[in-house]
Amino acid sequence: MNGRLIFLLEEASMKSLLDGLLPRLFPGWVEGQQFLCVKHEGKSDLDTSIPRKLSAWRIPGDRFVIVRDNDGANCIDVKARLLALCSANGRPDTLVRLVCQELESWYVGDLTALSKAFENPKLDTPALRKRFAIPDGWQKPSVELRRLSPTFQKGSGARAMAACLRETGNLSRSYQVFVDGVRRVAEEMGYQEVVNGL
Repeated sequence: MNGRLIFLLEEASMKSLLDGLLPRLFPGWVEGQQFLCVKHEGKSDLDTSIPRKLSAWRIPGDRFVIVRDNDGANCIDVKARLLALCSANGRPDTLVRLVCQELESWYVGDLTALSKAFENPKLDTPALRKRFAIPDGWQKPSVELRRLSPTFQKGSGARAMAACLRETGNLSRSYQVFVDGVRRVAEEMGYQEVVNGL
């Protein structure tokens, strides 16, 4: 096994989620050893930071993953711009993943995990399954989530979901693509012996 996966993230809630989720997806992974999550203060901060971090990083074997919300933008254009930025700064092997449309899409994509995380069986009903059948299509799933669970907060919600999100069974296509991409890069780095965690 060589190197770590360095996740450059838009916000603290994604860091809270991945710090708890990645060791479940990849049993044996420890934050700081196999992966490192670096949070930023929104998209502008992340976009400004990417060239500096990618060009200055000198630890052999480390690979980068950029994760940010799409928030209704043209995902093809955003991803192409970020990939060009990575290539221009010496890291063409960077994995870029967009969350459609925001992190909470991943939560409503797995209502089983959501109801478990918030200890509320009313969050996983046939009506809600029908309503959130295409979770990535919701422009503001965070608003819907607050309607369903008025006490929902981004930070504590991310930590609770980190313990419950599953690798399979999530209807969010952006979540599926994220997990598949991270697993592929991990295998390319020599983590083949890692078995499916969830």
